[in-house]
Amino acid sequence: MQEHPLNPANGKPFDAVVVGAGFAGLYMLYRLRCLGFSARVYEAGSGVGGTWFWNWYPGARCDVESMEYSYSFSKELQQEWEWTERYASQPEILKYLNHVADRFDLRRDIQLETRVLSAAFDGATNQWTIRTDRGDEIQARFCVMATGCLSAAKIPDIPGVEDFRGNCYHTGQWPHDGVDFTGQKVGVIGTGSSGIQAIPLIARQAAHLFVFQRTPHFSVPAQNGPIPSEVKQDWKSRSTEFRRQAQRTHFGLLVEEGKESALAVSLDDREREYERRWRRGGLGFAGAYADIFINKNANDTAAEFVRRKIRGVVRNPAVAEKLLPNGYPLGTKRLCVDTAYYETFNRENVTLVDIRSTPIKRITSTSLQTDSAEYCLDATVFATGFDAFTGALCKIEIRGRDASTLKQKWSAGPRTYLGLAVSGFPNLFVITGPGSPSVLSNMVPSIEQHVEWIADCLVFSRQHKYSTVEATPDAENGWVSHVNAVANSTLFPLANSWYVGANVPGKPRIFMPYIGGVGAYKQRCDAVAAAGYEGFTFRR
Repeated sequence: MQEHPLNPANGKPFDAVVVGAGFAGLYMLYRLRCLGFSARVYEAGSGVGGTWFWNWYPGARCDVESMEYSYSFSKELQQEWEWTERYASQPEILKYLNHVADRFDLRRDIQLETRVLSAAFDGATNQWTIRTDRGDEIQARFCVMATGCLSAAKIPDIPGVEDFRGNCYHTGQWPHDGVDFTGQKVGVIGTGSSGIQAIPLIARQAAHLFVFQRTPHFSVPAQNGPIPSEVKQDWKSRSTEFRRQAQRTHFGLLVEEGKESALAVSLDDREREYERRWRRGGLGFAGAYADIFINKNANDTAAEFVRRKIRGVVRNPAVAEKLLPNGYPLGTKRLCVDTAYYETFNRENVTLVDIRSTPIKRITSTSLQTDSAEYCLDATVFATGFDAFTGALCKIEIRGRDASTLKQKWSAGPRTYLGLAVSGFPNLFVITGPGSPSVLSNMVPSIEQHVEWIADCLVFSRQHKYSTVEATPDAENGWVSHVNAVANSTLFPLANSWYVGANVPGKPRIFMPYIGGVGAYKQRCDAVAAAGYEGFTFRR
């Protein structure tokens, strides 16, 4: 079967193939079309939405405020769309993305239920050949990977899992018709972001919920609710100004960024500031002071504040102690945002199981066994995250100039130039790849910045009649060194997080996102482009 192997308009190869139809793929397609490039998007799911198509688990919602977690490229879109909650739920975000696909007539160039299996560059023709699981073989000059940082679900290798007679679910591959846990004994494995969102809702439905926790996470309250009409109007009237402000911040978010050290103020002043931010809710808590991510003593003041809050909510002191995050600085594993997470452990039908002290041994046909006990279960939920940054890309056999694969090149850890391009892989671009701010930023404006940079580079190539553009090895090496140096100047490498691949056995430990700041990163990308795409080689 070969659907749309060539551009139907002229029977020639496409200018670009885009893999993935989430926030990144949709906007990439829009920009390519606006600039006169022919393009085709291939998406494994049966609908658009990317992350928000797959993650249907109970309680799934964004941890960035909804009006910021949206496209800025269309003023009309910003004015007409009405967000209902401060933190939008998964159904609302998916509805938004479907609206975008329809409003800009994107669906006619998107092929759904099609998984890209391989992409190979031909140096003789300077074309990419992309093959899919539906038998398509597509030729394109450029290949743009919009596969996402968190799209390759990670299921732990637990002995006996295949013997379990109940239902198993992963939060990143949730059934779209929902799951009814009424009357069931449910086990949730994992207490990261998705677990923290799902656990309160599953607990309300299940007869009994067992939460299997290895590492407690820091979580702050969302304080979610409807968006007041005056807040919506203010955003719409000043959105351009707000977006520009966000671009200059470290994380690309409109949160107050403290300018002084946590250690330079009095204990009372510090407590008042943490309490004010706690009551406001959201990720802004971590921005209270300028040195929280670089000074361990400063970080300890914020971490201990959160621990006191947990002790104050959870009535059973023994359970509270198990929930206290220790052993890594606050925020160096993804800071979570919750609604009634800690309160859930006051319910009589919820049991917290510490699998750090009593590890999971195996899963049987009807239960989960640890070193010290057996828990009978009707259903198991894996809230165990993803093979982040590299997982989705390495599942595709991507072969570059010398026929070696991207997976081989990245065997000791991912290497990119600016998180956008890879030496040895001409005309290949990655949106929010390793080496870019990506997950350490507001993803949507970071995606827009990447898409616009890639689009401008393609226009530059077309204007100068270049056949290929490729990152140089020196530029790539220099950027990797810079990313590592910046990371090592912070507290982030102190945590065994998925930022360093610690959740995937055998994955090389390397800090994958760029922590230098959204504003500084954008300046660097703009400077590279202004200098004629310094660090790239163009060939005719």
